[in-house]
Amino acid sequence: MPSPSNRPLPAERLVASASRLFDRHGIRAVGVDQLVADADVARASLYQNFGSKDGLVTSWLEHQDRLDREGYERAVRAMADDAASRVQVIFDRAAAAARRRRFRGCLYLNAATEFPDPAHPVHAVVAAHRHWLHTVLVATLRQASGTDPEEAARRIQLIYDGGLAGSKATRSADPIRLAGAMAADVVTTALRGTTATTVGEPTTVD
Repeated sequence: MPSPSNRPLPAERLVASASRLFDRHGIRAVGVDQLVADADVARASLYQNFGSKDGLVTSWLEHQDRLDREGYERAVRAMADDAASRVQVIFDRAAAAARRRRFRGCLYLNAATEFPDPAHPVHAVVAAHRHWLHTVLVATLRQASGTDPEEAARRIQLIYDGGLAGSKATRSADPIRLAGAMAADVVTTALRGTTATTVGEPTTVD
């Protein structure tokens, strides 16, 4: 066991416990007593550091967002400026996380679902995370001189969302891998400077 001198602070232990328990059981199902017992802190520590359980939920989600951003940056730091590879990293990391988390779905969308009130602070964190992902996609495609990077990024993000949902439903990483292949097609189309044919739209030949 760590000595008192290097043991994480109560706030850090509470966030670590939230990461374990919320992911395993869901946010609403985990009570304050379970959180403080798992973190081995006094109940007062939660309120002193976060104000409420909802404050801890928001801090936990912000912590996960930072980890995701830092993990992506580390993954692409040594890569060449290749748009397809950088986009694929997003799907590869999602597939690895899905397996590690036993296919419990996107933690951001799960949190948004558990707090339907759009005024709840978790929705601001979810929106910020999604905006970051969209910004990364747009910057990657724009740097590669892609055509209409905003539209291509929106398509890729929609494919990404579908892959995560499919992974949760099937308890498999296969939907995320398929989504990655579909996203690669969007990148190829954008870099070719052509417009993808709308799904279901008839093609005419003169």
